[in-house]
Amino acid sequence: MGIDMHLIFFVCMVLEGMDLYSQQKRSDIMSRVKSRGNKSTEMRFETILMQHRIVGWEKHFDILGKPDFVFKSLKIAIFIDGAFWHGHKNSKLPESNRSFWKNKINKNKQRDRKVTKELRKKEWSVIRIWDFELKKKNEKKIVRRIQKMISIKKKRCNL
Repeated sequence: MGIDMHLIFFVCMVLEGMDLYSQQKRSDIMSRVKSRGNKSTEMRFETILMQHRIVGWEKHFDILGKPDFVFKSLKIAIFIDGAFWHGHKNSKLPESNRSFWKNKINKNKQRDRKVTKELRKKEWSVIRIWDFELKKKNEKKIVRRIQKMISIKKKRCNL
């Protein structure tokens, strides 16, 4: 098995903070990488819904913001937000390229606020849950939150 010298060179450059591409080119490349969500987080939330017999939801319904789960007939959108990517106050930015990451996370937070506002204008209720909240100790609180919203929306819709 031979050692790929190009790979070693690339890894060393990345570790030293160097890049083969300009900041604009790297940004362009990264913008083309499509998110596929965090499968383990989504599966954990799906398990919570099923264990508590909460029905009527769909995954990845194609509306503004692409919520992780929706109750289409009740117009409830649920986002499972990653603490780092969505800027939770206790998340730490990487030491290298801090201005890039700060800008990136701030844009994500602005987009989250805009999506929530726009969905609410369209009479959708929005629930945002931090990924780290999906622990057994928080399960009842999460379930109560969702059941309360379902109950409120059913009363409004006379269902």
